[in-house]
Amino acid sequence: MGQALYRKYRTKTFAETLGQEHVTKTLENAIKQGRISHAYLFSGPRGTGKTSIARILAHEINGLPYDDQDHLDIIEIDAASNRRIDEIRDLRDRVNTAPAHAKYKVYIIDEVHMLTKEAFNALLKTLEEPPAHVVFILATTEAHKLPETIVSRTQRYSLHPVPEELVIKHLREIADGEKIAIDDDALALVAKHGEGAFRDSISLLDQASSISKHITRADIERILGLAPDEYITRLMTALATSDTASTVTTLAELYAQGFEAPMISQQLGATIRSTILEGQSTDPAASLRLLASLLDVPASRSPRQLLEIVLLQSALSPSSLPQQIQPKAVPPALVQQPTPRITPSVPTPAVVDTPKSDKPAAEAVAEQTAEPSPEQTDSALTITPTATEDDIDADELWHQVLETIKKQYNTLYGIARMGVPAYDGSKLSLTFKFAFHQKRLNEAKNHKLLTEVVEHLCGHPVEIVCLVAEVDPKIAKADVSNISNIFGGAELLES
Repeated sequence: MGQALYRKYRTKTFAETLGQEHVTKTLENAIKQGRISHAYLFSGPRGTGKTSIARILAHEINGLPYDDQDHLDIIEIDAASNRRIDEIRDLRDRVNTAPAHAKYKVYIIDEVHMLTKEAFNALLKTLEEPPAHVVFILATTEAHKLPETIVSRTQRYSLHPVPEELVIKHLREIADGEKIAIDDDALALVAKHGEGAFRDSISLLDQASSISKHITRADIERILGLAPDEYITRLMTALATSDTASTVTTLAELYAQGFEAPMISQQLGATIRSTILEGQSTDPAASLRLLASLLDVPASRSPRQLLEIVLLQSALSPSSLPQQIQPKAVPPALVQQPTPRITPSVPTPAVVDTPKSDKPAAEAVAEQTAEPSPEQTDSALTITPTATEDDIDADELWHQVLETIKKQYNTLYGIARMGVPAYDGSKLSLTFKFAFHQKRLNEAKNHKLLTEVVEHLCGHPVEIVCLVAEVDPKIAKADVSNISNIFGGAELLES
């Protein structure tokens, strides 16, 4: 049976431990000075190296080489399965026994927060007056659940999530060492999913290595159950335009392909969260309400039904949406409706007194109401010699473009329709309220297709520029304090 990569690449020295130098350096210096505490507490998120550092420390204070062999004087206890008072009383009786070979008998108690109240009381007595040859190392992901009486009798070290760049670098070294071919963007997604935990990231890389000889981002997305960005964009656009039918249809398509509601809600939440923290939302409070509703989906007994209700409520209640995806942010000119052909305007004859004519009245009326010449109705964007480029109305031009792409490129249509057009004859500027709409339309494939359509309709080269509308800083910063309360801190990024 093969060895899991996270076990194979588990750190065995303080020098190999990455991202926790504030802990390892302190411990190294203390050992060099001979200042060994009777109890340590390592706290932090999962997969950040708490147990690994505890094992390294246990071997270092005893001057033992760290290998995969068990040592009689280093005892590991899983508090989740040994949480009762009887197990702790047994431990308290055994600590009085001297070490078999090493200088110290070290007890590593993992997930110590799982102990019962009675077990904590029994452990407390031992921590207060431990034998000189005993060292306790406690590890937990939830230090807030520990009694203060326990914490105060230990040296506490808080481990931090590892920076994503460092995780990517370490994963690349492992992939190269294991001859795993993986794209950089796929590796970045693996690191992002790990959320600063080496173990989770390495385990995902190990799983992905069995998929194909060359791992792509799409492979990682399938493993994680992530919906393609196209569908998330469609859902956001449906919310923006109060399109309840599209919302339900898109969710049904996602479910049919095996994507689950909890992951869909997390992806939507991540998109909305980004717009808030990047200062793109003009109504952070409304964005937070929508985000809070999405956070309830994974824990629901009926996540599919709850997700559908949350999205339909948002689509039907504009006040609950971020400003940039509210229907009122879309100019009336962009609302889907039959689009008239763009033809040069024909001035309406003014009613004035004219000299009497010798022609019969019927002939005079016929001349005034005569049909335009063929040159005037040749095409949708035909410009007569007397007209200029400024005669073309930007909204009407944009209507014509949308109607053209809607027939064959529905997804592109859903993105493009969010733009507010401005046309000066040679350049078409599209302003978006939502940053990810601008990003999607700037993708090479979409930008090229849109340019071809516009130039075909205008009959000459046209430069297309996609912009994001500026947000009033006073409005954007109005509810940053609320964001900080939910996310534990937020920084408004100004462009």
